[in-house]
Amino acid sequence: MIPKLSEQTQGRLIASAQSDKHVAILLSTYNGGDFLSEQLDSLIQQTHTNWSIYASDDGSSDATLSILQSYRERIGADRMYILKGPQRGFAANFLSMLRREEIQAAYFAFCDQDDFWLPQRLEAGVRWMEKFTVECPLLYCSSTSLIDAQGAPIGASPLFGKPPCFQNALVQSIAGGNTMLLNEAARDLLKQTLIDTQIISHDWWAYILVSGCGGAVAYNKEPTVHYRQHGKNIIGSNSENQNRLVRLRRMLHGTFREWNDANLKAILPFKMQLTQENLRTLELFEQCREASLLTRLRLIHQSGVHRQTLADTLGLVAAAILQRL
Repeated sequence: MIPKLSEQTQGRLIASAQSDKHVAILLSTYNGGDFLSEQLDSLIQQTHTNWSIYASDDGSSDATLSILQSYRERIGADRMYILKGPQRGFAANFLSMLRREEIQAAYFAFCDQDDFWLPQRLEAGVRWMEKFTVECPLLYCSSTSLIDAQGAPIGASPLFGKPPCFQNALVQSIAGGNTMLLNEAARDLLKQTLIDTQIISHDWWAYILVSGCGGAVAYNKEPTVHYRQHGKNIIGSNSENQNRLVRLRRMLHGTFREWNDANLKAILPFKMQLTQENLRTLELFEQCREASLLTRLRLIHQSGVHRQTLADTLGLVAAAILQRL
């Protein structure tokens, strides 16, 4: 009789079986010395053990580079690579790593400098991706738990129930890049982004492009990252009530429309790669932004464009009425 393995042993065997799938961890740094060591420690503790860190630094003047070098000496030059970033903002930094031909892997994980990864962060994404063929662009992401500067829990990101899709991606980013894992097919899509393209956020752009071009997107409601909130955050938490007010102000001031302008311009070179259904959605959305009021409302309904919650979708309708789409 074959003895039954414990759950812990089964978990170790799964991680071992996945270890042949190499993950490139794409770490963007800029003056991140305050929390960088804690983040790097959490990467080292991943249950999926076949990884390398590519740290692209955007011109740090604090201890960031010396911390990276010390970890390179600790874990090995074949597991930690220190690169010079383009110094054009965090989104450009992440996309620049996707374009680097010397970075080769089965999967690619975006990584912020100040968070703390839960041990199964990589394993959970790899396990989901193993169900698909390598030709299909894949994007895995999750919710986050929120911590303060000292690492104490302070909340969680909102949980979304509707399936990820292009109709949602056009008007909403559902997860932070700090939770995202991409396969090589998704990487190949994203690296086609023109260098001078204005990208609002690399995570939103990844969601738009992968979902639009017929890829598969998974959103895990279980957090995989402790998302640190502190005074130097470039983008703050996705806490529901606070961000709803922020989104309302952005809509009224025209920021949401400017973001849509940028996203629609960015996706223009990819129109031929969109699925027929998603191309129709895009064209209806583009038309509704310039149409008269009643036509706007009809076209946005026909497009199927929506946000994840009823309240936010009503906000989207309000943006259409006020011509802020």
